[in-house]
Amino acid sequence: MRANDTANSSDPLFVQSIERAIRVLSSFHQADKPLTLAEIAQACGLGKSAVQRVVFTLRELGYIERDPADRGYVPGLRVLDHALDHLRLNPLVERASPVLLELRRNVRERVDLSLLDDLRLVYASRLQSKRETFYATLVGHSVPVFCTSGGRAIMAAMGDDEVDDIIERSDRRPYTPKTDVTPQAIRAAVDEARGNGYALAIEQIQAGEIAIGVAILNSDGRPQAAIHVAGSLAEWSPDTFSARFAPLAMEAARAIGWR
Repeated sequence: MRANDTANSSDPLFVQSIERAIRVLSSFHQADKPLTLAEIAQACGLGKSAVQRVVFTLRELGYIERDPADRGYVPGLRVLDHALDHLRLNPLVERASPVLLELRRNVRERVDLSLLDDLRLVYASRLQSKRETFYATLVGHSVPVFCTSGGRAIMAAMGDDEVDDIIERSDRRPYTPKTDVTPQAIRAAVDEARGNGYALAIEQIQAGEIAIGVAILNSDGRPQAAIHVAGSLAEWSPDTFSARFAPLAMEAARAIGWR
């Protein structure tokens, strides 16, 4: 589980066996290879015998599998069933899909929809451009709020106290030499986004990338998601990119948000 996940384990309705199973599945979040039982135990903080029982049960149910090369365990195919359930039953994702397709046709650059989850944004839709790698197209990949265009746009729709809380709790490690990590620089970027109605991020997550983010608001005016349009600095200057795509992204965000 992520460091910012919390659970009321003292509540009599809380089922600890389910929590242990989720912790085991969550061990794979940052993994770049199959995990052994010992590695799963270390990652989730459970004893090896407890992990062995949970892994056995999840294998029987199809949620964990042996790696084909027998190097350890990987998430099973049935995990995807639940990702599909979330996406198809999420009304925002349903409303967004035709709008994003039209936006992608107009901009001919990468278009993403990300959902807010505390300190991170989770990609729910990724419409790739000609430059994208396989990893950059995966739904479910997440990026931090504090340094992304979508995150800055979302923070711009929040109060100062909430922005300060996000900055304080974020792991502000740099992704590139140009990632803004100081509270002052992040607040300045948020203030700029408030004034513009969109956020601009230059080489914050990936070198050579420029991205525009626009927040999507719910019926109470609270930010719940963001649209991103991303391109290459080899093809666009920041001013030209903003002038060309910010109005289109803002129009799309308004079309998706609750009215």
